[in-house]
Amino acid sequence: MMTKKGGETIMEFLKRLVVEEEGQGLVEYTLIVLLVALVFWVAVRTANVGGALSTSWGSVTSCLTGPWTC
Repeated sequence: MMTKKGGETIMEFLKRLVVEEEGQGLVEYTLIVLLVALVFWVAVRTANVGGALSTSWGSVTSCLTGPWTC
């Protein structure tokens, strides 16, 4: 049988990998964070936030240069 580093056989390693649940919570939280980030990215991309910020910044700039126009 093939052995891994440390004297553990491949079958023992695969059995241990299936049985142990130490990293399961970390994987679940990582998937949740990735899903939230994906939803946030799609929402920001479709909402055209860049154009709205540009328009708002232009209004602020015009008010600062000529306060009587606001």
